[in-house]
Amino acid sequence: MFGTSLGSQQNCGAALSVASRIPSRQLAPGTVNLRLGAVRRLVYEAADCGLLSADLAAGIRRVKGVKKLGVRLGNWLTAEQGQALWQAPDHQRLKGKRDRALLALLLACGLRRHEAVALRLDHLQQREEHWAIVDLISKGGHVRTVPVPDWVRTELDDWLAAAAIDRGKLFRRVNKVGRTWGDGMTVKAIWHIVKESAKCIGVPKLAPHDLRRTCARLCHASGGELEQIQFLLGHVSVQTTERYVGCKQRIRSAVNDCIGIEPNP
Repeated sequence: MFGTSLGSQQNCGAALSVASRIPSRQLAPGTVNLRLGAVRRLVYEAADCGLLSADLAAGIRRVKGVKKLGVRLGNWLTAEQGQALWQAPDHQRLKGKRDRALLALLLACGLRRHEAVALRLDHLQQREEHWAIVDLISKGGHVRTVPVPDWVRTELDDWLAAAAIDRGKLFRRVNKVGRTWGDGMTVKAIWHIVKESAKCIGVPKLAPHDLRRTCARLCHASGGELEQIQFLLGHVSVQTTERYVGCKQRIRSAVNDCIGIEPNP
């Protein structure tokens, strides 16, 4: 079927037409370039298999992507704001215990929403005398281990004991009468939890992924090595970690002023 569809000049011309129209649609630059990349990869395969003429393949490959103007930075919380955020839910209520544990985990461990809802009790294990989330399946199918600070483990224990959870998913739905139900929760629910707590501390424009950025920046500000932050967040490229940290060069307190090779006073 692949050969039949790509073998005709008419369909190849249609592919070229589609590729040329992608940049003109009202899409974000990243989305446009991603789709163009998919078309180009298909063209490479077709040309290699002799299903597409060299001229048509070259024409499709010449369609330019869209330039990205600026960088979407997102938001970062200060340490004080982060502490206020995870402590905002009412710890006397079961829902509040769950939300505090969830927010603490997102802030201190830099988890993505889908990673948080997929967590199971058996993910929590000790490694090198430190609690950690082991064998976590990250974006792109990568596996990583995420250290869990003791204070986050305490919040998790408080929630798990109150909810009587001893197996399965860590986070569950809580109904209006304060009882858990079901065997998990959705990523959309996490969005609402973050929004609700952010509004309580006066930061209305906060997304769950901003907590991941905040984790990266606070780790870096406390002296964390960029490589270790990369491991923590599960980034394939350290350049991605650098964007999350969002650090700027400081000339007044330059990092190379005191590196141990200067002459003694």
